Amino acid sequence: MGRGAPLGPRLLLRAALLLALGPAAAAGTWTWLGIAAAGGPEKPGCASPPLSRRQQELCEQKPELVPAIREGARLGLQECRSQFRHERWDCRPPPAARRTKETAFIYAVTSAGLVHSVTRSCSAGNMTECSCDMNLRHGGSASEGWHWGGCSDDIHYGMSFSRRFLDVPVKNVTGKSGSGLAAMNLHNNEAGSSVPLRSFLRMDCRCHGVSGSCAVKTCWKTMSSFEKIGRFLKDKYENSIQISDRLKRKLRRKEKSQRKIPIRKEDLLYVNKSPNYCVEDQKLGIPGTQGRECNRTSDGPDGCNLLCCGRGYNTHVVRHVERCECKFVWCCYVRCRRCETMTDVHTCK
Repeated sequence: MGRGAPLGPRLLLRAALLLALGPAAAAGTWTWLGIAAAGGPEKPGCASPPLSRRQQELCEQKPELVPAIREGARLGLQECRSQFRHERWDCRPPPAARRTKETAFIYAVTSAGLVHSVTRSCSAGNMTECSCDMNLRHGGSASEGWHWGGCSDDIHYGMSFSRRFLDVPVKNVTGKSGSGLAAMNLHNNEAGSSVPLRSFLRMDCRCHGVSGSCAVKTCWKTMSSFEKIGRFLKDKYENSIQISDRLKRKLRRKEKSQRKIPIRKEDLLYVNKSPNYCVEDQKLGIPGTQGRECNRTSDGPDGCNLLCCGRGYNTHVVRHVERCECKFVWCCYVRCRRCETMTDVHTCK
């Protein structure tokens, strides 16, 4: 499945449902706002999603932000599915209560999607209380022949709003294990909403001068493509850290021998090991990899050996018919040949 493949409304609905399970997962219920962006049912304003009280208040105070929040949910879940489209876990969200590294990635990538979407909406002039980054309106480098101008993305507002919208105070979650889960979720939100995005601002410039001489350049800062941010978070997922489920003064690694190694803000954290995604488990909502298309010649995660979990694969031939060798004939039509190709498709047993 390619990068541009749409995220189906059923999958997005299921994502929102699973993230909404349990009070400790309250930060994830906002992804309901992404259902309409993927073609699902929509109710106007803040009526449709089961938001927390704080999120409901922000939604009612700033209704103009709802489209950007909805787009942030869609953007994050779409990128998740793109990053894992060739792996055993293809971003069908596990229950939030399992606290695996897959859940951690979903929290981080949807949080990053929210910042990205709100920031871009500010720069586009869709908001009344934010616009361009006014700190980058003056100055530059005279020696290098450029100055600040244009409309720089105000990522600071995007991050500030994301924190207010997503963060659920730890003290509002009762019980030791619940508090630990809430603290971990807040950490994973922060890993997606601030640390990587600062690093992915790029400088774009436009030339000014006679006959395109580029004697002077006007420059501004803009956010990188979300695909680049998704790859960064995928790397953090691959190196995520398992933590103890017993919260004392702060989050700490599960392995006692590694507890002196500090946990960084950009690290993704999880409590439980991932389930077996090879075999269908209806209770956990895991479809298994049977029937998934694989690459027979690849040694990577999309290869038939790994994706099919050693069960082997079936091969069938797919016939493609398309127009080819088209030529314009005067006057006035196009004549084409009808070409056929046969392709081997491999699917897991």
